[in-house]
Amino acid sequence: MKILAIAAGWVTLSLSASLSAQPEAPFPLTGDEGASESYDLALGHNRTRMTVPVSVDGQGPFNFVIDTGAERTVIASSLAERLRLAPGDGVTMHSMSGVDFVPTVVIPRLSVSARKTVTDIQAPALEEAHLGAIGMLGVDSLAAQRVTFDFKNSRMTVMPSNEARKKSYDNAIVVTARSRFGRLVLVDAKLDGQKVWVVIDTGSEVSVGNSVLRAKLEKRRRLKETQPIEMTSVTGDRIMADYTRADELTLSGVTVKDMPIAFADVSPFEKLELTDKPALLLGMDALRAFSLVSVDFADRKVRFITSQPGENGKVRFAGLR
Repeated sequence: MKILAIAAGWVTLSLSASLSAQPEAPFPLTGDEGASESYDLALGHNRTRMTVPVSVDGQGPFNFVIDTGAERTVIASSLAERLRLAPGDGVTMHSMSGVDFVPTVVIPRLSVSARKTVTDIQAPALEEAHLGAIGMLGVDSLAAQRVTFDFKNSRMTVMPSNEARKKSYDNAIVVTARSRFGRLVLVDAKLDGQKVWVVIDTGSEVSVGNSVLRAKLEKRRRLKETQPIEMTSVTGDRIMADYTRADELTLSGVTVKDMPIAFADVSPFEKLELTDKPALLLGMDALRAFSLVSVDFADRKVRFITSQPGENGKVRFAGLR
């Protein structure tokens, strides 16, 4: 039996709030189409998450959420039915709310550009309303790649890691990560002075800390007043979390000030074997504080660029959204 980890979810501050999928858009492809294997894709937006146009078995494009915290690509069951994709084997899946046995479908070909195609994907098929998009692009489609999120210009660049190493970014702060079950984990990190394991998770709208991290902050008297919120997972299940702000998250030479954080023992911590360590899923709310974030899966490097020159790696989160 295969076990998958799907870390994506979103946070709502009211019980009735929900997400709807973005409309389908043209399949933009720009940049050099010569010898380089890199490509740029114009990005759509799904609240604080980002979407990219994807071709499924030669049809589309369809706007998929980009999720560096998900082990597998996921597709909406409505789209799978529309495309008449064959059923695959059921899998046990870890989502924000727990562990579920879910059906899969076989995607013969999935393309994020005319040059990048992944074949024979067994993708969990979930309800579109719960995904918040028509699909979710996981690390199985991004392995051995460097993915750059250019928030300032709303663009994503994807290129093979060995090709990307020839490129450099001005003012970039490079943080070395560990690979843990396919995800990148930053271990040289502190939240309000407490050492913490940080997982880069672009599929989650909010950053989530576990109870071990919360207890450590409480002991240091660094935990601010919390407010209850509800989180909805990709399976549609709901869990409660306590929402607050941290004064400072430091990632090597990178600092995020006044960062929102929700505390809940969500299932991905168990899947990543981080239940006994202070840990944090770093979501899009924190990542969007930067002008650019580059995630290199093969080289295990994460690059951060601040919005303005001379900030020395320090950014301030503007406020709760």
